[in-house]
Amino acid sequence: MVDFHIEDRFDVICCVFDSINHVKRFSDWKRVFARVRRHLSPGGCFIFDINTQRKLERHIAEPPWVHRFGKNLLIIDVTALPNRASNWNIKVFEHLNTNRYVLHEEDIIEVSYPSGKIVASLRAHFAKVRVIDPERNRPSAKSEKLFLVATNSMSASGG
Repeated sequence: MVDFHIEDRFDVICCVFDSINHVKRFSDWKRVFARVRRHLSPGGCFIFDINTQRKLERHIAEPPWVHRFGKNLLIIDVTALPNRASNWNIKVFEHLNTNRYVLHEEDIIEVSYPSGKIVASLRAHFAKVRVIDPERNRPSAKSEKLFLVATNSMSASGG
């Protein structure tokens, strides 16, 4: 996501399911914004969503999630890491037969940054930036998920 290059330009580029939260350093978020801007057509739009720090902190404070599906078991435990990051430890116990399970485990790191910092960085590349909280009339300190819509100007420059 940080270093992609495609010969085409697009009217819309979407980054969904809080994927950008998996980019650990904010300097790399800024690289994503610059790279997306280069791949947008004049007047194009970049749409992405984020989990806010509030949401990550809520998940950290909660007990692990346990979910049975069929004879399998899923456990997700979110814990705190340094620098406001979170680790999502995901364990799937796959049922093989009566008394046998296979454990599949992965750690996924997510990080979030203040929306003002994100917006300021987007404005270095895009003419208009809009922040939407799907649960409220407008974003606030209580926002847990935000959608950001960044539109470039009609000029074809990288600006």
